Amino acid sequence: MAATRLIAEHVNKGKSVGQCLTDRIDYSHNAEKTDGGKYISSYMCEPETADQEFLLSKREYYHITGRKQARDVIGYQIRQSFKPGEITPEEANQIGYELAMRFTKGKYAFTVATHIDKAHIHNHIHFNSTSLDCRHKFRDFRHSALALQRLSDIICLEHGKSVITPKPYSERQKRTEYPKRPSNRDEIRAAIDRALGKKPKDFEMLIRFLQEDGYEYKNGKQPALKGKGGERFIRFRSLGDGYSIDDLQEAIAGKSRQMGGGSARENRRILDLPINIQQKLTEGKGGAYTRWAKVYNLKAAAKAVLFLEENDIHSIEQLREKTAEVTEQNHALLASVKASEKRMAEIMVLRTHIINYAKTRETYVAYRKAGYSKKFFEEHREDITIHKAAKETFNQMEIKKLPKVKELNAEYAALMAEKKKTYAEYRKVHAQMQDYQIALQISEACVSDDMAREERGQQEQEQSQKNR
Repeated sequence: MAATRLIAEHVNKGKSVGQCLTDRIDYSHNAEKTDGGKYISSYMCEPETADQEFLLSKREYYHITGRKQARDVIGYQIRQSFKPGEITPEEANQIGYELAMRFTKGKYAFTVATHIDKAHIHNHIHFNSTSLDCRHKFRDFRHSALALQRLSDIICLEHGKSVITPKPYSERQKRTEYPKRPSNRDEIRAAIDRALGKKPKDFEMLIRFLQEDGYEYKNGKQPALKGKGGERFIRFRSLGDGYSIDDLQEAIAGKSRQMGGGSARENRRILDLPINIQQKLTEGKGGAYTRWAKVYNLKAAAKAVLFLEENDIHSIEQLREKTAEVTEQNHALLASVKASEKRMAEIMVLRTHIINYAKTRETYVAYRKAGYSKKFFEEHREDITIHKAAKETFNQMEIKKLPKVKELNAEYAALMAEKKKTYAEYRKVHAQMQDYQIALQISEACVSDDMAREERGQQEQEQSQKNR
């Protein structure tokens, strides 16, 4: 049993024809994959110099015909893979040689390299796109891959090997679930978890572990990481709950991280806003867009109906009450978050001025004892100015007794924890509010349409009675 694939090889950007031929043939002739070159055979060329011979024939072709294409095919590769345990490397190489000879009809030079480094033995067959007489090019005809597979099956049967029996389409196993492709953020989160598993003593050591793993760190107001081969930096705060700077520092200190806030995807709204088709028509949209928009609006309405059923809402009044309730809850949570942020900003300012006040107090006392001397002021202008600014701030905030910095730090930490918890809840409620508002908009539009139809029906009935 053998599966085949025909590949047309082109020139890579930034490389010459010779370099591309050498790279591909060298990979196929790798000594570790072919048992030191034992399982390599060739036709009308030497395996060691096949790339140079292929290149020479192409130059000769150009001198004879004068033809040169912009995106010329420099060669073809046939990959032929066999069922594990069914064939020996010698037999595989022989079958590959026969396949190449009969497929090219002996008009093109080729090499056959049998790889034995995988569980399945497979051939890499490279044949030149230029014929042996340097006057023609191989034409990749229509359904050439199908013809190659059938020829491979015939040769396998001749050697007593099995072939692949294609199943009818109705009997084929269809994939219904596809594996989720890890995103750049998923890889960064996994790298952070690995680094935390090494038990770093502090955040700086955690960053060193990540840098050793190939990640680049950018410090600043919003610290960020750039992954291996990444194009841009990803901020810690955008990695989700449990991966902010504060969360990681708590994890390093031995505290449990808050991982239950959910990702941004989980806090997105479910429903979609309907499209105003009349407005789009005035903007110049055509008939095809109108047909698509009608289908889109029908799907949005169907999703809204399912949403209302799931939330046990059966009347427009009930929906309005629920929408108002969720909206009020959303505003209350947002107000709580803003209040925490305001107080945290005040603490930051107050803490800075308390520290500055303590540092410059002795200088200001000396300035006062000097009778507010101008000379002393000029010598200590910066410290005195900072001290006055701190006192002015305390007066504006109506603070008679200065709080301790330690107490302010504890309050700040408590506010930060409360803000994170409240904001996670706010994101969920905000998404719910959007869904309820969209459902209400769709429901009210449907009710108004029903009322308009009833009114039109009543008018038509009255008109028909008058006509009698």
